[in-house]
Amino acid sequence: MPPPRDPVADLKRIAFLLEAAQEPGYRVRAFRNTATTLAGLTADELMRRAANGTLRELPGVGEVTERTILESLRGEEPVYLRRLESTGGRPLDEGAAELRAALRGDCHAHTIASDGGASIRDMAEAAIELGHEYLAITDHSPRLTVANGLTTDRLVAQLDEIAALNAELAPFRLLTGIEVDINEDGSLDQEPEVLARLDVVVGSLHSALRSEARAMTVRMVTALANPHLDILGHCTGRMKTGKRSRPESAFDAEIVFAAAARFDKAVEINSRPERLDPPKRLLRLAVEAGCRVAIDSDAHTPGQLFWQGNGCERGFLCGVTAPMIVNALDADELLAWTVSHGA
Repeated sequence: MPPPRDPVADLKRIAFLLEAAQEPGYRVRAFRNTATTLAGLTADELMRRAANGTLRELPGVGEVTERTILESLRGEEPVYLRRLESTGGRPLDEGAAELRAALRGDCHAHTIASDGGASIRDMAEAAIELGHEYLAITDHSPRLTVANGLTTDRLVAQLDEIAALNAELAPFRLLTGIEVDINEDGSLDQEPEVLARLDVVVGSLHSALRSEARAMTVRMVTALANPHLDILGHCTGRMKTGKRSRPESAFDAEIVFAAAARFDKAVEINSRPERLDPPKRLLRLAVEAGCRVAIDSDAHTPGQLFWQGNGCERGFLCGVTAPMIVNALDADELLAWTVSHGA
């Protein structure tokens, strides 16, 4: 009989793959909550409950998760996991696969500190599993209260947490960062001296998205000229699906992308399925303007880190090549680029 597998790890892997496949949240939570419950048990108690048939007395354990646990304890790859592993993720065509292989990390990810669903450690462990060398933690800034944006004090405390985790997780690197709101006047929603301490600053618009095109253009160019901003996040602000569906913001893309190229800032290819921002016609303009790009997941849970493949597909279709991608740089090269903006 084979030795037991780790049922907690198997449950977490199933949750990860369900997220990557955009399965309903309740299904993801069922497996992740069961993993949390099991993590609080001793090995002896887990084996005892498995033997006497009382696993389903534990909070959140149902028929499917019980079966998964029992298969794992028997040393078998759970059937549910085996199915997801064999079908999970859409194959990328050759060109997109080459872009995906070139990526070293991800410059846009959220945690429970703002509106994410997992801890910094959980996000880091998922990034390591995907083969990333680094992951930038970019929780929201104070103004975005609906997303529990971080005050200056909370952000500074997060820097200490990241430093401690980096000492433990090396050679993998967590990069400090923020998704900072771009205010209506183009300023950034965090103290300049704090922004100067961060490795990566993603600047995004989350308010007044229906402003007229000239005002929006000035707003974005002003932000791009700011030495603390490195990446322009989901530039049109559009939402393609769901209750929050909304059209693109209006702005002069040629002027904005010329400014990005002039100041050596990156335009984000946001890989979230409901965003896929910028649209392909604008992404082609950014490529023609000579802009750098960042292919980011904008992940709010571990499984969403997998979504970078969406951005790689769009990038390939629009002429993006690996040398243009800032997160195809290694960590030291990436930080040399971000530091150069403050020179």
